[in-house]
Amino acid sequence: MADKLHVDIVTVEGRRFKGDADFVVAPGSEGELGILPRHIPLLTPLAPGSVKVRNEGEEQFFFVSGGFLEVRPDQVTVLADSAERADDIDEARAEEARRRAESLLQQKLSDADQAAATTALARAEARLRLAELRRRRRV
Repeated sequence: MADKLHVDIVTVEGRRFKGDADFVVAPGSEGELGILPRHIPLLTPLAPGSVKVRNEGEEQFFFVSGGFLEVRPDQVTVLADSAERADDIDEARAEEARRRAESLLQQKLSDADQAAATTALARAEARLRLAELRRRRRV
């Protein structure tokens, strides 16, 4: 059997994915990370974005809103603030969240409110990008 990674994607609400993979891509806070079996141990914050889990040519995508990524040579654990499968993304809701965040950012806000609106915008845009990717791959 070829080397595999055991992958867990979990939130406070429960496990979103458990399975094997030969490759994982995750949105690290400093950029996208590609993880193969036997990767060096790593712990890093996650940015809002998509996690790709590939196993024997089949790919699954998940939106994560942030959290942490722990990598061991044979295991990847995504401890996400929230996570959802690409197929479960409600595009209309994500688009509305994007519009609300953009509207807020055009107002005069406190530093804390500005940061919250910027984070909300990043989450909404990441969800929309993943939904678009899912739509293109189905065609």
